[in-house]
This record gives sequence, C-alpha cells and structure tokens, in this order.
Amino acid sequence: MKDRGRTALLLICTVVVAASFASAANWPQWRGADRTDVSKETGLLKKWPADGPARVWINENVGLGYSGVAIVDGNLFTMGARGDAEFLICLDANTGTEKWATQVGPVLDNGWGNGPRGTPTVDGPWVYAMGGTGELVCAAVSDGKTAWKANMSDLGGKRPNWGYCESVLVDGPRVCCTPGGDRGAIVAFNKESGEVLWRSTSLTNGAQYASIVPAVIHGQSQYIQLFQDDLAAVSPEDGSLLWKATWPGKTAVIPTPIVKDDHVFVTSGYGVGCSLVKIDAENRPHEVYFNKNMKNHHGGVLLVGDHLYGHSDGVGWMCLDFKTGEIAWNERGVLGKGCVTSADDMLYCIDESTGEVVLAEVNPKAWVEHSRFKLAPQTSKRSPRGKIWTHPVVANGKLYLRDQDLLFCFDIKGQ
Repeated sequence: MKDRGRTALLLICTVVVAASFASAANWPQWRGADRTDVSKETGLLKKWPADGPARVWINENVGLGYSGVAIVDGNLFTMGARGDAEFLICLDANTGTEKWATQVGPVLDNGWGNGPRGTPTVDGPWVYAMGGTGELVCAAVSDGKTAWKANMSDLGGKRPNWGYCESVLVDGPRVCCTPGGDRGAIVAFNKESGEVLWRSTSLTNGAQYASIVPAVIHGQSQYIQLFQDDLAAVSPEDGSLLWKATWPGKTAVIPTPIVKDDHVFVTSGYGVGCSLVKIDAENRPHEVYFNKNMKNHHGGVLLVGDHLYGHSDGVGWMCLDFKTGEIAWNERGVLGKGCVTSADDMLYCIDESTGEVVLAEVNPKAWVEHSRFKLAPQTSKRSPRGKIWTHPVVANGKLYLRDQDLLFCFDIKGQ
C-alpha cells in the first residue's frame, strides 16, 4: 500500500509539473498568460551568434498591420490585412505554415499603417480578436469557423483616431473590451454566445488604446483600464464602478497598466509621465507618486521584482524603481525607441526604426547587453510613417518578431 501511495503521489506531482510547464510555454494573449509580458520560461540562450539566433522560419504573407501573436499548443494566431479585409490567421507555430484565415471585418485605413493592431486571445476551443475598425470575432481554434461577431459601433462606441488597438480579455464566462461611449465604456459578452452581459454605465469615457487588466486587490476581483482622463476599475460581475483616479493623458494613452498587490502603475507618452496608485481596503485610490521619469509611448513597460523596464521618450531605455518612481538607470544611445518583452531574466528589445534586436540583462544596476542582430529582411510594404511596432513574443523556446507582412520565428533555446 505504501508503494502504491508513493506511485500515486509521484503521478500527481508529474501531472502538476507537466501542467505548469505547458502553461508557461504557451502565450495565449497580449503580454502572455497574466498580461505582464514576463515569460516564465527558463534555459534560454544568454548569448546569440554574431548574426543572431538561428531562424526557424519566416512567413511572408500574414498581411499588413501591427497585430501581435498568441501561441497555444503549437498554433500561432495573429491578424493581418489582405486586400480590402482584415483576417484572423492561424499558423503552425513550428513551421509557419498557414492553417486557416477567417475574415474579421473591413481594413482600418490609417496614415501610420493600415490593418489590425490588437492581439488575438485564445481560450480553450475558441480564439477572440478585434479588428482595427472595431469588429470582434469569436472563431473556432480548429478551423476558424466563426461562432459569433459584435461591432463596437453597434454598442455606441466611437473608433479612436488610430483605430481600435485593444486585445480583448477573456476571464471566466466573459469576454471584455472597451467600445467607449455614453452607453458604457466597457462591455462584457458571454464568451460562448456573444450575448451582452453588462455595460459599465458609470464609465462613459471614449476608447483609447490600452487593454484591460484583471486583478484581485484586497480579495476583490476587478478589471482595470486606462482612459485618457481616468484610470478606473469595474466589477467583473456587473460592470459597476469600483474606483477611479484622474489621469492627465494627452493625445493617446497606450501602455497596459501594471498591477502588483494593491498598487497600479500607469504611464503615457506625449510628455505625460507615470504614476503609482495604491488602492486601500475601501476601494479608494491614493497617489503614491506622479513624475515624468518614465514617459512610455507604446513600446510597453514590464515589471520584474521591484523594478520597471522600458523606453522613455527623451530619456532612452530605463530602469525605474516601482515603489518610489526614481530612476535606477537610463541609457540614451544604446538602442533607439522600441518594444520589450522578458524571459529567463533577460530583456528582448527591438528598435522600431532600425530593426535592431537586443538581448540584455534584467539588471536594476545597469544596462548590460549580451547580444544583438538586425532583423532582415524588412518589409517593403510598410507605410512611410510606420515602424516596427509589433511587440516581440517569447514562447516554447522561440522568439517571434513581426514587421507587417513578415513574421519571423527564431530558436533561442539551442541544444
């Protein structure tokens, strides 16, 4: 009986470890499983060859746009504009071969580059994606067959200047996104049927470009979103307002809020700056600091330990103390403005103008670069005002980068 007990315990432990590994390997949505842009993968290369890590494949036909990638169980999902329509596209993540493409809606026409901006979200047998003009689609992972659709304009939403950029949140039975407008800025759909479950009627802000973050603060579940004038949280159950803090946004607010315990960090470009807000047990927000040390435009900021990493307009790449808002270090000349993700205690940064890709340490003391290479080839179809704005993704030992119609996969695990 003792041997049987040990065997059962071993099997349970094996299943738990395997499940944990599978969860860490997948990247099911914008900024990963927990929307932090910090992967839990380990054993990745700490240095690349001079010409960069080995390229596994390149797909040259994912269409125009800035949509990111979601990767689950060997499938890669993204969006792209082809002809006069935007498509939700599924590729084999290991080979880059297209499996299917499903039309989402008409193409967003924009001077900074046409096409979709958001990243698909995978939940079990379904994948959800919002196009640049505000069409939301739920499609089957297996074959792309559409289960239901919704349009932000039908919900009273007004398309923001640079199009809808949100990567929708799937949480429990709900799909949540931000149409904006007088009928409620945030909406929750039944993820199976597309039925509207609630609208946050106490919030009537216009849609901006950030994506909703789920959080549990003082034991209470909430959805946190950043608007041009406000940082706010609503109840997942009915969309009622839990708390709201004023935000002095200008032109566009884009980066996803960062939540740690009962603190929420936000930042915006256009000279605005950054802030840390503490939420007390009565759902009252208190400003811990507001300064202009971090002014992140749209390349994203991530938190590792007690420090934030990202690019700040006019200051360069930066490490910021999360608790105090003080600059730990900044470097202007090491790399141009761009996007960042993190895995295995390393930063993966890309220069939006040149396509330089850098591997640097997650290090609160200094910028420590290990390797770099230049993304090649680069697209000939990008708008003259567009740049390499799609965020990098690390999943299953691979680095995924996109420049419009070109999607790259690199091996960063090695042997």
